[in-house]
Amino acid sequence: MDKVAVFGAYGHTGRFVVDELRARGYVPVPSGRDAGKLDALASGAGLEARPASVDDPASLDRALAGTAAVINCAGPFAVTAAPVIEAALRAGIPYVDVAAEIEANADTLAHFADRAGGTAVVPAMAFFGGLGDLLATAALGDRTEADEVHVAYGLSSWHPTRGTRAAGAVSHRRRDGRRVRYAGGRLEYRDDAAPTLEWPFPDPMGPRTVIGEFAMADVVTVPSHLSVPEVRTYMTVEAARDLADPDTPAPAPADERGRSAQTFLVDVVVRSGGTERRAVATGHDIYAVTAPLAVEAVHRLLTGRTRTAGAASAGKIFDAPDFLRALSPHITVDLPAPGAW
Repeated sequence: MDKVAVFGAYGHTGRFVVDELRARGYVPVPSGRDAGKLDALASGAGLEARPASVDDPASLDRALAGTAAVINCAGPFAVTAAPVIEAALRAGIPYVDVAAEIEANADTLAHFADRAGGTAVVPAMAFFGGLGDLLATAALGDRTEADEVHVAYGLSSWHPTRGTRAAGAVSHRRRDGRRVRYAGGRLEYRDDAAPTLEWPFPDPMGPRTVIGEFAMADVVTVPSHLSVPEVRTYMTVEAARDLADPDTPAPAPADERGRSAQTFLVDVVVRSGGTERRAVATGHDIYAVTAPLAVEAVHRLLTGRTRTAGAASAGKIFDAPDFLRALSPHITVDLPAPGAW
């Protein structure tokens, strides 16, 4: 059985990733800077803990030694991504992370485009960034260009983890408090308020009020490999308010798998000329569903089921419709029929 290092294994998402790896027959190797938390996690599961810190390259090398891949679950990724990627490149193993930070993902794809070589580096292999990219790519079918891509997030609620709040604070500082959107083929930073509008989510959610231009990692992943000048993302107002409220508690388990009661519907609409196509995914708990996304990515990387190499987003490196169908135990997807528009 292949060993897969999980950096930040004791975090909220990291624990889901460890469980998913074990369920898929892999041996997780928990890593991170907090030795106490690592030992508590590893001892209870009979795993080997390997403490490491991003400011100690030798410790990262020890953590990745003998592993077949690494999944980075430790944010803020503006701090952790590059050092862990460098360690993965030294070890010659694929790197996957679950970053939702827009600028961190842009940095990864830009900085490692020429350096990764034949080693896969896949950022944002998560609910935000990865899932939307896969849905948009699948909706486009054989096309690699469109006039617009819209990704609308219908979250019933959003109880952010401590990691989400920390990453958000880093992004806020990097942007000097401005918001970001992708328009005219580039990222724009704006001081005005984001618009509010009605989005026609399909059943069972139906039309909901959303924050328009609520930019998530899809504004990096989608245009990184598709020729689309306009990529817009939207968030239901209830979820946006939860995220903005410092008193919103962290997610709490509500089932035997440790998932919260949160539900989601991701509605992706691609438009070209006068034609529109839609791809939809529904499921439970945005943090829990990140685990099968990241682990399926690692499985495909290790079994050679890829379309390219080097630094690339999910939609570029994987067969998007096939990948999404493989997630059927965890999410329900509704994809357009293949063929000409």
